[in-house]
Amino acid sequence: MQTTPLESLDQWDDAVRDRYDPNRKKDEFRVYDDKTPPVVREFYRQNHQFQTLDSVLAREKEFGPLNRGEMGIWEAMEKLNTLVDDSDPDTSLSQIEHNLQTAEAIRRDGHPRWMILTGFIHDLGKMLCFYDEPQWAVVGDTFPVGCAWSDKIVYPEFFAANPDRNRPELQTPNGIYEEGCGLRSVHLSWGHDEYLYRVTREYLPEPARYMIRYHSCYPIHREGAYTHLLDAHDREMLEWVRKFNPYDLYSKSHSRPELSQLRPYYDELVAEFFPSRIRW
Repeated sequence: MQTTPLESLDQWDDAVRDRYDPNRKKDEFRVYDDKTPPVVREFYRQNHQFQTLDSVLAREKEFGPLNRGEMGIWEAMEKLNTLVDDSDPDTSLSQIEHNLQTAEAIRRDGHPRWMILTGFIHDLGKMLCFYDEPQWAVVGDTFPVGCAWSDKIVYPEFFAANPDRNRPELQTPNGIYEEGCGLRSVHLSWGHDEYLYRVTREYLPEPARYMIRYHSCYPIHREGAYTHLLDAHDREMLEWVRKFNPYDLYSKSHSRPELSQLRPYYDELVAEFFPSRIRW
């Protein structure tokens, strides 16, 4: 029986924020020791064991058709709000309030309306939790499957238990891909990023789609791994992901956004890009 690796999904967000704190000294990065919460280690142990090429392809087939029903953006946001867990020691803010913090930080810096919207909706893929998906298939740093794992992925030693290790064709740098094929041809470990990308890709400009799809792919956009799989278009678009990333990591605070005051603005913003209901 699997143990529960995280007490709340926000625990993973906090762990990522700590890991990529820009104020840390260079020699403090990628140090995992007794101070690392055991639940975070357990999460990544499961994530790295079970995120195989076959498991990813199965989930793409299962969730790709978007046949779970229709909901509006606000309806999905309010449903996701119920995931807030009182055990989170760092914030009492709801999912809506955290998303508003991210979006408002982007708005204050004068970025385009589509980027503000992206900040507001970027975590809606966590709706996967309502489909009985395990946490290792909802959150976590994402990475390519179907080729050799980079040592830039957090806790690379946990891949020792992944069955793909016994498939030699998946243990080369290119694996099932061709060099320079572009990320559009690469399967990433499954999670809320890929799911929301599939839900929203018809409605958003391409930089927004990259932000949503790759914002958790730290091995690529932060650590510089897998450059041999990228094409020129990826390199251009990943700059948008890097612009977005600090807002995702560092906008969280205890200050509550005034939802009643902000709601008219975000009602209009959502309606500008999305119909009243979309497929999930």
